[in-house]
Amino acid sequence: MLRLPLYVRALSQLQAEGTDVVSSHQLGKRLQMTPAQIRKDLSYFGRFGKQGRGYKVQFLLQELGEILGLDIRWNTCLIGVGRLGRAIINYPGFAPEGFNILAAFDSDPGQVGTPIRNLSVQPMKDLEKTVTDREIVIAIVAVPAAQAQMVIDQLVKCRIRGILNYAPVAPQVPMDVVLRNIDPVLSLQSMTYYLRDQTEAEQASVKTTGRGKGPQPARR
Repeated sequence: MLRLPLYVRALSQLQAEGTDVVSSHQLGKRLQMTPAQIRKDLSYFGRFGKQGRGYKVQFLLQELGEILGLDIRWNTCLIGVGRLGRAIINYPGFAPEGFNILAAFDSDPGQVGTPIRNLSVQPMKDLEKTVTDREIVIAIVAVPAAQAQMVIDQLVKCRIRGILNYAPVAPQVPMDVVLRNIDPVLSLQSMTYYLRDQTEAEQASVKTTGRGKGPQPARR
């Protein structure tokens, strides 16, 4: 399921390029995945193409959009309007994909009432009423780590069904709440795991051959 949005993005790009039909091999090459993995993922949800003929881009894009609920407008709110929160509100990519940020909240009295784009920052005490009145089902959390669990507990009490958490913590939520954590530091650390092996291999090669990537003698 987590790979389906990658397929949607790649198919959207192919459609914009004027491609009508794409094979699992072509899609895999674009996404750096094996064709077998793509066929396996798609077959879990049904038959979208015929063997040897590939997938019709527009049809597959529409079907995956319905599976992911991208044909629905999702009312969303933001908690925390610091530098990260403001960047999120000003990001133009949410609304075109069906995610409407209808409200923003902050616990800092100095932020309350501040206009950001077409919103006015609200106090946290208004959270439950606004979530109910505006039928908000998704919350984006952009608060400091120390406040994250408390804020998420409040969202759960307001019956928020999905939470996108930018705070660098691993919060706890009930089983019926969908939580996704975004932490750039963790992503970088998982990257350095692989880079470390490459770096050690290069260093070992330098010790063995006595040649590195340092300054080279000038050619005559």
